[in-house]
Amino acid sequence: MKKFIEAFINVWKIEELKNRILVTLGLLLVYRFGAHVTLPGIDATQLNSLADQTDGGIGWLIDVFTGGAFSQASVFALGIMPYISASIVVQLMGIAVPYLQKLQKEGESGRKKINQITRWLTILITLVQGPGYIYNLYKTLPPQAFLISSDSFLFIFSSVVILTTGTIFAMWLGEKITDKGIGNGISLLILVGIIARMPQAFIQEFTSRMVENNGGPMLLVIEIVIWLLIIIACVLLIMAVRKIPVQYARRTASGDFEQDIAGNRQWIPLKLNAAGVMPIIFAQAIMFIPAALAGLSKADAAQTITSQFQNVFGLAYNIVFALLIIIFTYFYTAITVPTNKMADDLKRSGGFIPGVRPGVETGDYLDKIMSLITFPGSLFLAIIAVFPAVVVSIMNVQSQWALFYGGTSLLIMVGVAIDTIQQINSYLLNRHYDGLMKSGKNRKAVA
Repeated sequence: MKKFIEAFINVWKIEELKNRILVTLGLLLVYRFGAHVTLPGIDATQLNSLADQTDGGIGWLIDVFTGGAFSQASVFALGIMPYISASIVVQLMGIAVPYLQKLQKEGESGRKKINQITRWLTILITLVQGPGYIYNLYKTLPPQAFLISSDSFLFIFSSVVILTTGTIFAMWLGEKITDKGIGNGISLLILVGIIARMPQAFIQEFTSRMVENNGGPMLLVIEIVIWLLIIIACVLLIMAVRKIPVQYARRTASGDFEQDIAGNRQWIPLKLNAAGVMPIIFAQAIMFIPAALAGLSKADAAQTITSQFQNVFGLAYNIVFALLIIIFTYFYTAITVPTNKMADDLKRSGGFIPGVRPGVETGDYLDKIMSLITFPGSLFLAIIAVFPAVVVSIMNVQSQWALFYGGTSLLIMVGVAIDTIQQINSYLLNRHYDGLMKSGKNRKAVA
C-alpha cells in the first residue's frame, strides 16, 4: 500500500500528466453539473413519474448512459448515445461504402474527415431522438403537471434545440478529454454516470438484505465476494493475451536478410479480447432500438416486442444481447487489428514467424489466430454481460444492484479504469518512475 501511495504521489510530480488529470476532472465536473440542469419550461419538482420509469430495466440503463440526466429532463438528457449510434453507423458503412474505405486508408487526414461525418450524423440522430424524448415526457407525465409554460410548440421546439446542443456539447467534452486530458473521453463520460448510480444501488440492496431481513448479512457478504470475483474475471478477460513468437533476420553487407542465429526473438501480443468494452457499448445501443420503435405502435405484436426488450433480465433480451456482443466483438476486432499491415511491417523489418512464410501467409496466419482466440473472448464477454440476469433469477438481488454484476456497467467500469491506468503508467515510465501497477520506487534514468 505504501508503494502504491508513493507511485500515486509521483503522478503529481509530472507537470504534463498533472495538468491532463486536472483538465479531465474539470471537464467531467462540467458534465456532471450539466446533468442536473433541467430543460427550460419544466417544473423539476414534478418529475417523480419520470424517475420511477428509470428505477429498473432498460430505463435504468438509459439513465446510466446519460449520467442520471434522462430521469431529470436535463439539457444532457440524450447524453452521448446519439454519438455512439452515429459511430456504429459510420463504422458499419465503412465496410460497404468505397468513399469511407478510402478515408480509412488516408491516415490522420482521413480520420478527421470520418470524425466530421460522425459529428454531422450525430446531429441528425439527435434531431430524431429529441422529439422522441419529448414525446416520452408527454406520455409519462401530464403536460399540465410538469410544464410551466402553456405554449407547447415553443417548449417542444426549444427543447429539441437544447437537447441537440447538449449532445453536441457532451461530444465536445469527450473529445477534449481525449485530446487534452487522460483516457478515452466518451468512455469516461459513461463511467462517471455509472459510478454516480452505484452508491444508491448498493444502499437499496443493503436495505433489502439487512433492514427488510431478505437474506441477512451472510447473503450480502456472499454477494460482495461474487461481485469481486466478477471484477477479477473482467480484468483477466481484458488483459489476457496470446503471444506469437517472432524471429528477426539481420541485413547482410549485400543488403539481403539472413536469419539471426543469435536468437533475436520477440513476441506479438494478440489480445483475447482486442475489442475491449466497445462491443458491449455498441450492442447496448442497438438494444434500445427495438423497444423504441415498437413503442410507437399500439398493435399487440408491437406491445409484446416492447415488453420483451424493456425487460433486461428476460430470456429473449439476453439471448439477442449476447449474440450482438459476439458479432460486434468479431467486427470491432477486424477493424482495429490490421493483421495484413502487421504482416507487411514484419516483412519490411526482416521479421518472420517461425514456420510461416513472410507476407501474405503471415497475414493469413495472424488472421486465423485472431479468429480462434476471439471466439472464446467474445463468448466470455457475452457471459459476463448477461450475468446480471442470472444473479436476479438465482439470488433474488435488487435489479439496480444486479446490473453491476457484469453487464454493461461493470465491464465499462473495469475496462475504462484499466485503459486510464495504462495511460498514466506510460507517462510514469517515460519519466523513469514505476507505474501504478508496479512498485513505487523511482527508476533511475539510464545514462
